[in-house]
Amino acid sequence: MSSLDDIDRRLLASLQNDGRMTNVDLAAEVGLTPPPCLRRVRALEESGVIRGYHADLDGAKLGYTITVFAMVSLKSQAEDALRQFEDHMRSLPEVRECHMLNGEIDFILKIVSQDLQSFQEFLTSKLTPAPNVASVKTSLTIRTAKQLPGVPLDEV
Repeated sequence: MSSLDDIDRRLLASLQNDGRMTNVDLAAEVGLTPPPCLRRVRALEESGVIRGYHADLDGAKLGYTITVFAMVSLKSQAEDALRQFEDHMRSLPEVRECHMLNGEIDFILKIVSQDLQSFQEFLTSKLTPAPNVASVKTSLTIRTAKQLPGVPLDEV
């Protein structure tokens, strides 16, 4: 998509704060009528700037009381080995995020689990035996001080 103008940025900021707002409310918030607002939102979706809409779920209320960050080192950094590891991570629902890193650690994973016992079972049966894994270091979160989706957008 070409560069975003002020209205696009305001649309994105509004939708990032409340993805369920109606097109009528969104249009009023950014100073458009509903038809051009909808066209702009659709263009942002089609270009991939807006990737989707999601509910922000409380994991603890759904039984996922543990969040762990795992730092994974691989035996090989060859492209096929990286892709095989990434494909395996995509297949594990407990792995909510998987990021390849630059430096000593190859990947950092965000993992959710119901409790310590289920996390230990996941670690020993699914993560450490995963393709090409050399080592795994884990850190259990104690509390979360900030958790914002998306990216910062200049408020207008």
